[in-house]
Amino acid sequence: MTITIAAIVALIVMFLFNAIRIVREYERGVIFRLGRLVGAKGPGLFLIIPVVDKMVKISLRTIVLDVPPQEVITKDNVTTSVNAVLFFRVVDPCASVVEVEDFLEATRQIAMTTLRSILGGVELDQVLGEREKINMQLQEIIDEQTDPWGIKVKSVEIKDVKIPGDMQRAIARQAEAERERRAKIINAEGELQAASKLSEAAGIIQQNPAALQLRYLQSLVDISAENASTIVFPVPIDLFKIFQKKGDNT
Repeated sequence: MTITIAAIVALIVMFLFNAIRIVREYERGVIFRLGRLVGAKGPGLFLIIPVVDKMVKISLRTIVLDVPPQEVITKDNVTTSVNAVLFFRVVDPCASVVEVEDFLEATRQIAMTTLRSILGGVELDQVLGEREKINMQLQEIIDEQTDPWGIKVKSVEIKDVKIPGDMQRAIARQAEAERERRAKIINAEGELQAASKLSEAAGIIQQNPAALQLRYLQSLVDISAENASTIVFPVPIDLFKIFQKKGDNT
């Protein structure tokens, strides 16, 4: 009798041990009963029927997926090596188990093919200067293709773009020429502004000849302030006109 009770207790303990399941807050347990999908349970503690039920744990946390470097030929026939990083999470645990065999590998393959497809349709300058726009295109396309698997793609970021050495030198020369062009434009704009101000100053002095004398005196003060050994004193031109008039009278 005692042996029978002990056996029954042992069977109950084994049943409970196999029936009790605990999943964490960020997990869900997808239950299959005799091969048929029952649904997702959790978080916390729940019971399943041993032997009859099978459970697959799925994490709902954000997954960071590194997309390996892809050899891409851009629209302007430049060979580049581009890699990216993908941020996504499972929003439907049942679909991620039933609709695809391995959602991680499937998402990686989709990201790789989409990366090659998108970058193959743009030029190198766009890849280097319009990353935000390309990232948005990648995110939209990958999210649309993985949506039936219960996956939500949050963002896609291009990490690095590697180009051949001769193309790097060509880009460097282009950037140098662009900087020289901007410097010449800035210098020309400065000359234009200086000429405009000089023209305004000449107009003011023409209306008030005394202003020219004051400017002469100001120049003398500026030269003296520098402790120069030689001082050039600007002589008003009107003085010469007086002597010229006297010479004409004689």
